[in-house]
Amino acid sequence: ARFGAEYGIDRIVADARQPQLVVATAGKAYVDVREAFAKLGLPTEDEIAKAGVRLAKLGMTWPLNEAFIRQLARDAKQFLVIEEKRPLVEEQIRSALFGQLAPDGGPIALHGKTRQGAPLLPATGELTVPIIAEALTTVWPASAKPLDTRFLRATARQRRALASAPEAKQARKPLYCAGCPHSISTRVPAGSRAGAGIGCHYMAQWMDRNTHAVTQMGGEGVNWLGQAPFTSERHIFVNLGDGTYFHSGILAIRAAVAAGVNVTYKILANDAVAMTGGQPIEGAPTVADFVRQATAEGVAAVRVVADDPDRHRRADFQTAPRDALDAVQRELRATPGCTVLIYDQTCATELRRRRKRGLAADPDVRVVINEAVCEGCGDCTRQSNCVAVAPLPTALGSKRAIDQSACNKDLSCLAGFCPALVTLRGAKPKRYAPASDASEELKQRLPLPLASAERANILVAGVGGTGVVTVSQLLGMAAHLDGKWASTLDMTGLAQKGGAVLSHIRISPLDAPHQPTRIAPLDADLLLAADALTGASLDALQLVSPRRTIALVGDRIVPTAEFVFGERQHASADDLRRRIGKHVKTLLPIAAGKTTEALFGTTTCANVMLLGSAFQAGTIPLTLAALEQAIAINGVAVDDNLRAFHYGRAACHDPGLLPSRARTTMLPSAQRSLSAQIAYRRRYLVAYQDEALARRYEALVQRIQAAEQRVAPASSALTQAVAQGYFQLLAVKDEYEVARLFVQAPTGTAGAATEEIDFATKLTRQFEPIHGRRVKAICHFAPPLLPSMSATDDRPRKIAVGPWAMPLLRLLARMKRLRGSFFDPFRGGADRRLERELLTLFEHDFETISTRLQAGNLETAIAIAQLSTTIRGFGPVKAAAARRALAQRQPLMADFLGADRQKEKATRVLSSVANARERYRARGDAAIVATSRTDNAA
Repeated sequence: ARFGAEYGIDRIVADARQPQLVVATAGKAYVDVREAFAKLGLPTEDEIAKAGVRLAKLGMTWPLNEAFIRQLARDAKQFLVIEEKRPLVEEQIRSALFGQLAPDGGPIALHGKTRQGAPLLPATGELTVPIIAEALTTVWPASAKPLDTRFLRATARQRRALASAPEAKQARKPLYCAGCPHSISTRVPAGSRAGAGIGCHYMAQWMDRNTHAVTQMGGEGVNWLGQAPFTSERHIFVNLGDGTYFHSGILAIRAAVAAGVNVTYKILANDAVAMTGGQPIEGAPTVADFVRQATAEGVAAVRVVADDPDRHRRADFQTAPRDALDAVQRELRATPGCTVLIYDQTCATELRRRRKRGLAADPDVRVVINEAVCEGCGDCTRQSNCVAVAPLPTALGSKRAIDQSACNKDLSCLAGFCPALVTLRGAKPKRYAPASDASEELKQRLPLPLASAERANILVAGVGGTGVVTVSQLLGMAAHLDGKWASTLDMTGLAQKGGAVLSHIRISPLDAPHQPTRIAPLDADLLLAADALTGASLDALQLVSPRRTIALVGDRIVPTAEFVFGERQHASADDLRRRIGKHVKTLLPIAAGKTTEALFGTTTCANVMLLGSAFQAGTIPLTLAALEQAIAINGVAVDDNLRAFHYGRAACHDPGLLPSRARTTMLPSAQRSLSAQIAYRRRYLVAYQDEALARRYEALVQRIQAAEQRVAPASSALTQAVAQGYFQLLAVKDEYEVARLFVQAPTGTAGAATEEIDFATKLTRQFEPIHGRRVKAICHFAPPLLPSMSATDDRPRKIAVGPWAMPLLRLLARMKRLRGSFFDPFRGGADRRLERELLTLFEHDFETISTRLQAGNLETAIAIAQLSTTIRGFGPVKAAAARRALAQRQPLMADFLGADRQKEKATRVLSSVANARERYRARGDAAIVATSRTDNAA
């Protein structure tokens, strides 16, 4: 305390002669308090003092200089302490002011976390400018100068507006990176559960892994030691990262051995402390070290599972492949005592870094999906839990595609039971970027933007791992080069694992008062939405203003956790842009993802392209030279990022300046009308089989459409569902069709549209050979005439089929006329029998709907029709989908026919009463007519 007093660490910033209120604050809260005063109409120290406030900034929070505090409180009636978290300063001030009186002889009213027993400032979470402003207005003396509360009213209106839009509350949950080993290693067998721990595997708690009860580091599974004697549950698994194991996790295993409980510790050996940045594990332990140490501790059994068992072929322990994980876990579950399973696979993100730096071999393999064959069933996503398997909108609905920019070549998606998955050897994404001199010419043709303001609040919204923080760093470095003040705040947390990231960048002149790092509500000048879903979230929209914010929204939407695990689609890019547009002044859509993919073969430069568009729009108060130099200083893919930056400028100024291949991506995608969808499916069925099948499809859809128009002229949902579902039932992906879609375009003719290009042409346009080598495409089929079952999941085992099979596929495609005939060798297969039964059943349902549809059962009819659209996939995947659909069909059909029968019964009763009335009138019997009216009313 004497040291603080001697060197004046605590200071009074604004000093009112007769203070109506004393405010003491410290650290980060001080700049928030200053901004709160500015929002309330008191931006300068003089104005704060004139309003009757004495403001102090405490430089040392413990121990406090009590003499300074008593001096600060002289002549004051109220004292407000504003600090983060628990009341450390407030309790010391209460002690220092004990016995000190206000000018009126009463005690000084001290406010902080509470005011007169009521909550005032939170003790948890972060203090924000609106919270502080609200507290200041609450304790503001009536005799002091009135505050300007427009800011609080505006934020309140914004909160109400966002509260009435529940879709803005959607959040992007953190998720494992593409190819993360935890996507597979954290699974447990049916009937088991797992305990959580510290590490990336912590995220298994909100996934489909039956994982719960996180503990502190080193306490993994110790809670089970106390539970085990008092429960009928015999065994649990416990996830334990390799870094945590070496830090203190071995103590938990030692305790479990001593306690004699049945537990299996899964040591997730991913060779990096991935959650905090990929640091190496202290001591650099190997899998062999883990095996020897666990064995020495006296565990009952140790097993090793690896993505590449050949790594340990010379070790003195056996290693099982990762597709045997479930079997190994079941074995250990049945083993009494404490057991250990070591899952060996390098962290996907760290492995990607090592490959870029040449420290690890980059496998010559890429996975692609033949979208024409793909059914959109999502089995590849379920098997891999990989965000690199992205949704792909097509003319026939949502399918799947591999995001080559995100793929870490884990290959676990190949476990999906689908013939659409293809691996390529000797291929790399094709690049169309022009030479550097062309980029320089484009730069010379682009005018510099009009001078922007001296300061800017920039909010960058994106997804962890896609370069959002890189944009923040580029802006901070460019501001430094321009001699300006800048602060960056990257709200990440677990977001570096595929969750939402919000970066707050504040730029102002060097001599201007420094501002809080967090942008206050309604204060964002620029919203750079690299991910539209994050940009449309509540956390982002509460910072933008319809009076000042310009939003640049990209076209990329990274798959969400809800899509990966639950097959729930996120909102479309158009819907998200409309959602953002309601809350900002100007919205500029930029197809950064499609443009960079077309020009560079990757989307890694998409965020820098968005930055270029924002600069050209005049929203960034920095010079072109500073931004270019910042990109160069960053040192990563400098040439590509500079070109992407100038392409972004061109996309904002004049898209016609972009290379021709990129200009096509700037056009908005047109939504097909219902009639166009039906016409396209008709052409497809002609190529699939013949004209007769197409007429059969068209006739039933037209009958359904006529029935729907009769009962609900404004509706088309039933026709839409039947048009899609009946098509799927007719155009099944049997052996002939899969072969045809590998050698032909879906409708049999090649054209300009994407769906009219055959698979070989698509590969040629998307990939190019490595070092002039020939690209080799390998298909992965499960031929029905070779019924070998997998030992792990009772699925037919797929085999790799090289280019030598293409002539056989062409031959098989020409044999489609045999489909369903006596000479069809595949006709008796279980899949084909199921498809024929489903077609007969739902065709009968559709005919029933067309003849018995009423306004009262329209919704039920739509639900029945939509069931047929859910029966997708191949083999066991399709069979499981059919079982689910048929379980729902029976009650729906009962409801549909029940409502129909009730309608018919009511119609018959009314008709008979009307006929009786006419007969009675004809007979002139007034008494009987009156009786019939009474009966009719009843």
